Amino acid sequence: MTLIPKPLRHIPKLEAKAVLLALAVGIVLTSAKFTGYFLTGSAVIFSDALESIVNLAASIFALYSLAVAHLPADESHPYGHGKVEFLAVGFEGGMILIAGIMSLVKAVDVFRNIDQAFQPQNLAIALVLMAGALVVNGITGLCLIRTGRKLGSVTLEADGHHLMSDAWTSVAALVAVLAVKLTGWAWLDPLAAILVAGYIAWVGIGLLRRAEAGLTDRQDRSDAALLSGILDAHLPGGSKSPTVCSYHKVRHRHAGRYHWVDFHLVVPADWDVLKGHQVATAIEEELEAAIGEGNATAHVEPCIRDQCTQCGRPA
Repeated sequence: MTLIPKPLRHIPKLEAKAVLLALAVGIVLTSAKFTGYFLTGSAVIFSDALESIVNLAASIFALYSLAVAHLPADESHPYGHGKVEFLAVGFEGGMILIAGIMSLVKAVDVFRNIDQAFQPQNLAIALVLMAGALVVNGITGLCLIRTGRKLGSVTLEADGHHLMSDAWTSVAALVAVLAVKLTGWAWLDPLAAILVAGYIAWVGIGLLRRAEAGLTDRQDRSDAALLSGILDAHLPGGSKSPTVCSYHKVRHRHAGRYHWVDFHLVVPADWDVLKGHQVATAIEEELEAAIGEGNATAHVEPCIRDQCTQCGRPA
């Protein structure tokens, strides 16, 4: 018997379980952190709790995006639905940025009213809650990052990085609360909150940039280098066969984990159509194996260069 709801059962089990775990963890930790905030009134704990609300909202949207991303291609979406994963990353980045701004506003307000600032009270319970949240966030975040990289899911990886950033804000909250307790300097709390707010906003901007890159098909340099390396190996003097004259107009894009590559392959002019097709297919399959899930398409052209080491055409 599976615990995965029926509308999500077309998603690979490991992905579905990972995002459901993130959702469950988000509910528990958000409750724990707000309990810590109400017990202490700490601005930095408020910042940490606010980011956990964002985690929760992001996990809900991640569920939706994975459900859509794994729908099969159809007439309306011949390239599939993978782009929605970048939309989920952008949504999460925007929510994180808003949380950072709200945390900053809260911290500045506390600074202005420093005489009413946080004083350590009910500290032991709050510290236990924050320490527990830190450990759970760190472990869950690492699991999501590892699973996302293994499965090629930008949604899971982004969610994991967000949880790791949440863990670091929990570290800052713990240090700030203890510092106020030991020194009696109430201004340390809003100062730590401002630093945490800046870090939260920085993480949000980073995710927004990643979403923009995916939605606008920005060239991935590592993928481009991988493709060029494979194609170069099939040129005269290369390490692989079959050998072709040259290639050009290589284009690559991806939607989530799915990749599409198209390129022009120049072959000797005296090859027949069958041979050109067989060589192109062999290279396409090699590229597809290298990029993972996706499709590579070659446009075959006859060589017209006067000097070609592969054709042996005279100068």
